[in-house]
Amino acid sequence: MDASQRQFVEDIFEQSRRPSAKTWMKHGAFLLATFITTTIAGVLYPFGLIPVLPEVEPQTIPEAVNFILSLPVRYLSLVGTAVTYLFTDLKYLTYGLSFSVSLLFILVSHEMGHYIACRIYKVDATLPFFIPTPPMVGPAGTFGAFIKILSPLPSRKAVFDVGVAGPIAGFIALIPIAVIGVLTMEQTAAPPPETFSGIYFADPLFMRFIAYFAGVDLSLGAGNAFYFAGWVGLLVTALNLIPSGQLDGGHAIFAVFGERVHWWTGRIAFAVMAVLSIVGWLVYNSPSGFLIAVLLAVMLKIRHPVPWDMSPLDTKRKAVAFLTLVIFILCAMPFPIRIS
Repeated sequence: MDASQRQFVEDIFEQSRRPSAKTWMKHGAFLLATFITTTIAGVLYPFGLIPVLPEVEPQTIPEAVNFILSLPVRYLSLVGTAVTYLFTDLKYLTYGLSFSVSLLFILVSHEMGHYIACRIYKVDATLPFFIPTPPMVGPAGTFGAFIKILSPLPSRKAVFDVGVAGPIAGFIALIPIAVIGVLTMEQTAAPPPETFSGIYFADPLFMRFIAYFAGVDLSLGAGNAFYFAGWVGLLVTALNLIPSGQLDGGHAIFAVFGERVHWWTGRIAFAVMAVLSIVGWLVYNSPSGFLIAVLLAVMLKIRHPVPWDMSPLDTKRKAVAFLTLVIFILCAMPFPIRIS
């Protein structure tokens, strides 16, 4: 096969991987659904302006049964209230859109970083799948997004580039959102009063750096839509950079250090997270760490694919690997949510 024939075959193969109109519509529908759920979640507690009213704790078994049976009705009523405010009050609509558009911008940037890297290496991959969730079930209205890689990655270089492209793109996208969130944060004379459920969001190191240089006291600040969107983006970036399994951090560790180190870092990450989840439960009454520990346990069961070209990475990519470590440190929060 001469060069022209080979190019013809490659062009045909490239066209076969291009998403069809039906595929665009399917992924667009998931994105639209996620846009709706994140906009509603953006105006609801804990990120938004509409509080969840405290309930009298049931004292008897019949009261407990009635409380449980009433949950669906009260939940639908709360969501209905949020939708009503979004359609009738510009303040709520602006707040909800500020949260959802900012968060989706971060998620889209993250996933398109992966997708474009796959296209560069001619690796077949799906468009991003966005995962909508009922507001307050997934507090941000989404469990994030993912792409599915459909063909093998050819080399360690490709594994690394595809793996780190997402979190680096997402981190760059969230920088202006986090800066706006901190700079527009309303300052109070005293720490904000406790809510009935006492949920607190830990400030990532990156937010603290912004606040330090901007002269903003985060302990006296009230969160806003941009701050919370940036906060969720930082949490998503940190979770993806954990060096385990086929998470983005797992891809990076595998590409830089090889299969054996990747095997060990996954187990160390799970052990550390298991300990942190117990500490978080005992000290901060927060169960969120257990969900991350379960995720890492699942990652241990998924074997990382081995590319056919295992040539070591060049110096430039090792420098980028160090950069992703810095990003992970800036985003990581040992106890992201605290409940009093």
